[in-house]
Amino acid sequence: MKPILLIAAAVLALSSCSDKNDTENKVTKEAEKSVVASMDSRVEEYLLLELSMGLHDAAQVDAYFGPESFQQQAQAEALTLDEIAQRAATLAQLLSILPEAGFDEMERQRIRSLQLRLLALQTRVQLNQGTEIPFDEEARLLFDAVPPTLDASHFEEILEQIDSLLPGDGPLPERVTAFRERFIIPPERLSAVFEAALEECRRRTLAHIELPAHENFSIEYVSDKPWSGYNWYQGNANSLIQVNTDLPSYIDAAVSLGCHEGYPGHHSYNALLEQNLVLDRSWTEFSLYPLFSPQSLIAEGSANYGISLVFPGDERIEFEREYLFPLAGLDAADADRYYRLAELRSQLDYAINEAARRYLDGLFSSEQAQEWLINYALDTPEKAEKRISFFDSYRSYVINYNYGKDLVADWVTADGADSEQRWQRFIHLLSSPMSPSDFEKPE
Repeated sequence: MKPILLIAAAVLALSSCSDKNDTENKVTKEAEKSVVASMDSRVEEYLLLELSMGLHDAAQVDAYFGPESFQQQAQAEALTLDEIAQRAATLAQLLSILPEAGFDEMERQRIRSLQLRLLALQTRVQLNQGTEIPFDEEARLLFDAVPPTLDASHFEEILEQIDSLLPGDGPLPERVTAFRERFIIPPERLSAVFEAALEECRRRTLAHIELPAHENFSIEYVSDKPWSGYNWYQGNANSLIQVNTDLPSYIDAAVSLGCHEGYPGHHSYNALLEQNLVLDRSWTEFSLYPLFSPQSLIAEGSANYGISLVFPGDERIEFEREYLFPLAGLDAADADRYYRLAELRSQLDYAINEAARRYLDGLFSSEQAQEWLINYALDTPEKAEKRISFFDSYRSYVINYNYGKDLVADWVTADGADSEQRWQRFIHLLSSPMSPSDFEKPE
């Protein structure tokens, strides 16, 4: 009988253990359901606050394709700026006490992303109320990053190289402008050149990234805007891409805009977020893109870095020489010097940040900022004036293009990543809730 008693005891012990595990699993699942329910209610409050802010600040909500009921609620409640700030602070506090147990890395990034969005929202309320915030602090609060500070000597070394590339009489900015004028796309050929470039960007991107089968875009040519191009994401993997015709378009701008606004830039990023986070995970907060948030540093940085990813090495130059120059009716005889100039001018991009910082911090007048942009960023006077208009409208947003690009590039290429690894990291970035402070190490 002893063996039978031992077996019976073992069965009872296993049954007891099983009951305990079932109870613990049930408690865990109930806790997880509670956390999910808590997140859902917090996300609903967040969407209401962002949409309410959009009624005060037309630039706040760049895209929204979530439930219309939240827009109706925002209009009905008509929250004041103070009410938005107070409720955003309360919501941020509620998020800070969510238990982290059981969350994976993506879920932790999601919570962190929402906290940073709420911090940015409160900051935008302050700016709309007239609060003065130093440029670097504003960049940190809005975009989760602070750009480096560079003095004039940094740019003068680059300008010396450009001076050697384009020797001659007269001020260097004027020589640069005169040389680059030979590479302006004639207005009547702009649409053909841009659309050919965009299609090539799309073809190369789709060789690496799987986008929804129904993804699509439309193009409009506009004027009287402070930017050169814009992607208005419509939801359902569709975008409206606008190209500003106020200023001359140079031959290399076609690929830059095509990749940046379309593939693998903003259109691809938004479509992947919608598919992977909104549709697959039901993370509804990503149905809204708040322009003044850390998401913009990821968006602009990845859109600019993505150009070199789809056109590695000299492939971009070869494509433009073979296809775009003839399409634009331009002579490619001096193209080598043009591209060397473009490479050097890109190293002056941080001069734009310096102009914005000094202008917005009150150290430069509008005229002084324009003079700086002409001398150190080699802008034309018309382009410099347009940039001041951008600073007035978008403030520290300028850091997202250059510093954002560098942060994305450093993360994607870390540890000597090969081409395949770079694409995989890039796709992960475009499909996740990552924020700039998540760039400490590659996935």
